[in-house]
Amino acid sequence: MALFRKGPGRNEDENSLSKYAYYSGLGFQMIAIIGVFTFIGYKVDQNSDNEKPVFTAILSLVGVCISLYSVIKSVRKQ
Repeated sequence: MALFRKGPGRNEDENSLSKYAYYSGLGFQMIAIIGVFTFIGYKVDQNSDNEKPVFTAILSLVGVCISLYSVIKSVRKQ
């Protein structure tokens, strides 16, 4: 297996695995941010007497914008 290789190629495998883990973490971070903002919007809509889920829509879009900003900032730092 490539994970247990010894020699000159080992550093490249560790580097690619490290990048994979980093970018996977960014994806989970995006999901968490969007989920938290959507949940907050949902709870606000439950407590208010709106016919349409306005706060859910607005806060989910805010969550998308914040998560994109966070990912772009992290990728540019890399």
